[in-house]
Amino acid sequence: MGTAMNSLDLGKLGFGGAGIGNLYRAIPDGEALATVLAAWDAGIRYFDTAPHYGLGLSEQRLGAVLRDKPRNEFIISTKVGRLLEPNSSGGQDPEGFDVPATTRRVWDFSEAGIRRSIEDSLERLGLDHVDIAYLHDADVHDLQAGISQGLPALEKLRDEGVVRAIGVGLNSAEAALECVEAADLDLVMLAGRYTLLEQPSVPLLERCVERRTGVVNVGAYNSGLLARPEVPDDAHYNYNQAPPTVLARARRLAAACRDFGVDLPTAALQFPLRHPAVVNVTVGATSPEQVVTNAARMGAPVPEELWAAVEATRRD
Repeated sequence: MGTAMNSLDLGKLGFGGAGIGNLYRAIPDGEALATVLAAWDAGIRYFDTAPHYGLGLSEQRLGAVLRDKPRNEFIISTKVGRLLEPNSSGGQDPEGFDVPATTRRVWDFSEAGIRRSIEDSLERLGLDHVDIAYLHDADVHDLQAGISQGLPALEKLRDEGVVRAIGVGLNSAEAALECVEAADLDLVMLAGRYTLLEQPSVPLLERCVERRTGVVNVGAYNSGLLARPEVPDDAHYNYNQAPPTVLARARRLAAACRDFGVDLPTAALQFPLRHPAVVNVTVGATSPEQVVTNAARMGAPVPEELWAAVEATRRD
């Protein structure tokens, strides 16, 4: 299982493209392109994007930088399941990206829809192929259609050599486990379910080890809760205000990290890679400074004793 992954080395740290798709706020083209360049200069060679991110803006910006780089030196993934169709009603994108709604998302897990999605993505990226295609958010839309239609279509595309590896990008560990059992997946991109704060996805990760399916861990900072050395009162968790119990838990973790001279975000970024299923931690960024900071955190030394101290906080 997961044999295609043997030829793909994603590196420890990947670049997530939602931010450069103007997630929550618009960033200028120059800043977005400089951010991607900073990732390249930091040695990052795995880049993830999706049509969903800014109605194609993330793909366009990522491609503007990467198409000038040697194609065999980087790995790029995009996602399928949402097609972008023309939208004449105007206005702003209703799904959290600060972009004009010149197109609208249409769910489509059919083989024809998935093939068209990849063709459209390649046009926006300006590349001749993507390495990895993930079925995006089947847990949000229609998991059973994703499993019965989307995953067989992706397996077919991999067999044809259209993509080198396939997977699913989900927030639900339970839904991801269903997909892992249903298809020969190379990768699962799992958001926020295996972090320093919480690990509800351990059964999924154990099964991924057995099936030789790699896990790309995203959301390692739990929506920003673990992104700063000190946890502020207004910290977010799962995209909402963090409840008091979660704030208290995060602060215990921060204190345990401080005892070993490590800041909380550094521990949060490195923690997922301690599990043998996790092959990469991918993090978004909206400025070159954020990229540089994330790369430094991934490379910072962390004493082994810290992890035992973190484990002890779970029993408090």
